[in-house]
Amino acid sequence: MALFGSKKETAEAAPEVTKKVTKKKKTVATGTGDLSWVIKKPRITEKAALLNDKNVYVFEVARRATKTDVTNAITEHFKVTPIKVNIVNRTPRRTKSRARNRTVVVSGEKKAHVFLKKGDTINLI
Repeated sequence: MALFGSKKETAEAAPEVTKKVTKKKKTVATGTGDLSWVIKKPRITEKAALLNDKNVYVFEVARRATKTDVTNAITEHFKVTPIKVNIVNRTPRRTKSRARNRTVVVSGEKKAHVFLKKGDTINLI
């Protein structure tokens, strides 16, 4: 039974284990340049309309967009500087169709809540 032998020399003579090198993800944040890809469309719902009274505007943004991308795109497109930006990821999910017994995939999205100063407004219509 060679597996359960008491040889201590084999542990010392074992070859060195090399570490795996993993590549870091590159960020897509672009401080300058064309930022038209960031904002898809404004999100016009009842909840978003109630938030507009509080100077909070909701936009659907690209999946790879970051907070800095959204702030730069808002300042470039609407000429308004936001105070802060919150981003919400909705993951895609599977549901059952009520009409037929099939599974339906509801696509996910990425929303950005843009907070502005009191005097600033964005005309969405």
